[in-house]
Amino acid sequence: MRIGIACTLKPGGPLPAGAPDDLHEEFDSPVTVKAITDVLAALGHTVELLGDGRPFLEAVLKRPPDLVFNFAEGAGVSRSRESRVPAVCEMLAIPYTGSDPLALAVALDKDMTRRVAEGAGVTVPKGITLAPIPGDYDGTFDEFPPILAEAGLALPVIAKPTCEGSSKGIRNRCLIKTAAEFGPTVVELWKNYQQPVLIEEFIAGDEVTIGLVGNDPPQSLGIMQMIPKQVPVTDFVYSLEVKRNWHDAVEYVAPAKLAPDVARAVEADAMAVFAALGCRDIARADFRVRDGVPYFLEINPLPGLNPESSDLCYLVYRMGQQYPDLIRAILDAAVQRCGLV
Repeated sequence: MRIGIACTLKPGGPLPAGAPDDLHEEFDSPVTVKAITDVLAALGHTVELLGDGRPFLEAVLKRPPDLVFNFAEGAGVSRSRESRVPAVCEMLAIPYTGSDPLALAVALDKDMTRRVAEGAGVTVPKGITLAPIPGDYDGTFDEFPPILAEAGLALPVIAKPTCEGSSKGIRNRCLIKTAAEFGPTVVELWKNYQQPVLIEEFIAGDEVTIGLVGNDPPQSLGIMQMIPKQVPVTDFVYSLEVKRNWHDAVEYVAPAKLAPDVARAVEADAMAVFAALGCRDIARADFRVRDGVPYFLEINPLPGLNPESSDLCYLVYRMGQQYPDLIRAILDAAVQRCGLV
């Protein structure tokens, strides 16, 4: 089979002036592309790089592949940017791996995903979403603390850009413990990421992630727990700083150290959100567990596949599988779903 790889590669060169240092955090490295290409080639397929954006469009119009292996994040701040490749594939009747445009668009928007999860009976933290104030904010921040009281939120809370992945925008300072920190943190996120900010009650508990692969129903790849090495669980944020320095900051444990009934609840909730969104082939869902109750945070139907730095890869390694096993499982799920030989 001739398989095209759709991906958004990190651009070279310095970041634009004033941009946050995680501007390109979601984008993929040549390491990921080579790793996936090697696995697919070893399975006997012909592999070509399609890229993203205009190069992708030109390539598939000129010579459509038999299947697109999609992990293109899409550039910009559009909340539908992850849907572009699947939408093009559907217009051109090209089979592709992973979820459809709607599932990817909704899942990228944390606020929308919360609503879907709640509708599916899954527990989520209390939260509100604050849209950016037009123009440059020049207030005193006095109007921000009352927002928490009006929403029934008590400190501490955590602030996140609504439409980013790979912990982009989620830094240690996003854990807000005082009223004075609230306004400046939100405004800084508005400025840096040009999108609404989700404010959630901070769930002081165990941080876990679960991988799902396949369809009707998907199968669990296992649950992995992130155990902090340097801070108490009550203050632990699985932030970008932690991910970049994970060797010193966190221990990854899989299977997670959860009571059997809690692990079953995490799996059931992840399956429920997967089904409610209409996810396909692969996803990774994140939870915090407090007093035995899983609180759903988000689901990523386009999880990172870097063999050296992605949570899903860390998970499968600790569950006794290898990188080729994961890529083959994603491919097999898509091939079976699409009815390909």
